[in-house]
Amino acid sequence: QVQLVELGGGLVQAGGSLRLSCAASGRTFSNQFMGWFRQAPGKEREFVAAITWSGRNTYYADSVKGRSTISRDNAKNTVYLQMNSLKPEDTAVYYCASSRTGLGYLRRSDYDSWGQGTQVTVSS
Repeated sequence: QVQLVELGGGLVQAGGSLRLSCAASGRTFSNQFMGWFRQAPGKEREFVAAITWSGRNTYYADSVKGRSTISRDNAKNTVYLQMNSLKPEDTAVYYCASSRTGLGYLRRSDYDSWGQGTQVTVSS
């Protein structure tokens, strides 16, 4: 089992930036993908970004591509999501997730462990 804790959410004006972090503990040696999802009020949880164990491969949703960067520090067992040029439509609860198999990264069902979520609110 992997335990995940997200930090870094908050209130920011449109055009601003935030950096989210996800600290992992437990059986982190089995992690193949780490991902970020978000869920806005009244909407389904959607994929944001993912990264492989090595950090050499990253994947982004079209909605955040060019504005966001996912990275990881394996020595600290931490994954980051840097978000720039934030828009009101980025407002959501952001969740960190871990996948053991690494066979996929787009679907919610690809992930085995989830954090509690951190609120990001972008004002217009």
